[in-house]
This record gives sequence, C-alpha cells and structure tokens, in this order.
Amino acid sequence: MDTQEVRGGLLFDKDGTIFDFAATWAGVIDRVLDEVTPDRALQLRIAREGGYDPETGHFAPGSLTVAAPLDEVAALWAGFLPDRSAAEIEDIANRIVERAAADGALVPAVPDLPGLLDGLRRDGFILGIATHDSEAAAIQHLSVAGVIDRFDFIAGYDSGHGLKPGPGMLLAFCAATGLAADRVVMVGDSIHDLGVAPAAGAAMAVGVLTGPATRADLAPLADHVLDSIGGLPDLLRGRL
Repeated sequence: MDTQEVRGGLLFDKDGTIFDFAATWAGVIDRVLDEVTPDRALQLRIAREGGYDPETGHFAPGSLTVAAPLDEVAALWAGFLPDRSAAEIEDIANRIVERAAADGALVPAVPDLPGLLDGLRRDGFILGIATHDSEAAAIQHLSVAGVIDRFDFIAGYDSGHGLKPGPGMLLAFCAATGLAADRVVMVGDSIHDLGVAPAAGAAMAVGVLTGPATRADLAPLADHVLDSIGGLPDLLRGRL
C-alpha cells in the first residue's frame, strides 16, 4: 500500500472476529474430544472445565477454551487424561483443525470476507492479525479463506510478542508497519482482545458479537460494539 494513502491500521483477533466462533469451533472441538477419549462423561467433564458445553454448543465468554492459547487448553485436558500428554493432545488438535480448515469448516464472520477486507484496504487501512492460535495455523486458516494476502502482519501466541491483553502484539504490528499505536484500532470479540488497546495506547477498541461474549461483556472495555466486522466501514468513516 502506498504510504501516502495510509489512514491507520486495523489489528484483528482471528477466531470470533474474522471467523464466527461457535459456527467454526464447536464441531472441531467435538472431533478432538472424540479422538482423545471415547468416554462421553469424561468428554463432558473436560470440555465444561474449559468453558465449553458440547451438549448445548455454548462457550463461556472469557473461558480458557475461548481465550487461552492451544497449549494451555491441551495442558488442562491432559490433567484429566493420564494416558495423553499435553503435547500429544496439542498435536491431535492441530491435525484436526488443519483437516477441518481444508474441508471448509471455517465460517467467516461476514458473507463476503474478501470484499470487506479489500474495501478497508482501499479506505487506507493496513490490516493485521493478533491471535492466540499459533502463527502457522493462522496463516493456514487465512489462506484457506482466500484472504491471506490482505494482511501485512500475523502474530500468534508463539510469535514471541506475548499474549493478549498485553500490548506486545499491537506494538509489534506498529513496528512492522511503521504505524504509531494511536493510529491503530484493535478489533476483537473478547475482553482480552479489547484490553490490548489501552495497554498499547491504541486509538480505539472495537468489540464484535461474532464470538461468545455479549454486548454487556464487551461494552465496559470497548469504544464501540458492532454485530460483526461488517460494520467497520461505516464506523470508521471520518475517523482516523
């Protein structure tokens, strides 16, 4: 992008923000549970301990399954599965997620994700991703969705910039793009995402309702709460 055209940056969370959380991940987690143990009662116990109820498909906002990196979720599950190590569970999960992505299980948060991102870029915004998934998984998911080339920065939990709500990912986005933090908008579906904005001195925190959190959950930390990222063009018109 021509630097003369740059208005600012948009740093997005991935799951629950770029992709609809429940529509994408409930089925994937159910597949992981089936592989790590055939015991249905144990599956329910493990999942609910992490904040997911397989019987209802409900994710608890801010829970470990929603907000933590995969290695932390795997460590929790391993505590219930003496025959499975955390590393083994993480490998199983990564394999199933990779297969699910290849099979088209990722559900974009808006009907025309490429078109929306293209429009934001035309409006002068540099785009980045800050996720608690791995960097490699984020690259794969965005590639499958056909939008990897819209992003100038991708950071996962393993990219060396720390975890949200710490400022590291946003500051790394700034370092990579030359943007000042006060020209960046943080966009996410959880309080961990939104907490990055004040920690890093960002321009704005925008919450979206395509993850488990409700408007009431997000409103205390958000400058604005949208139904989805589809509302960003109107929100940003005349701002930054």
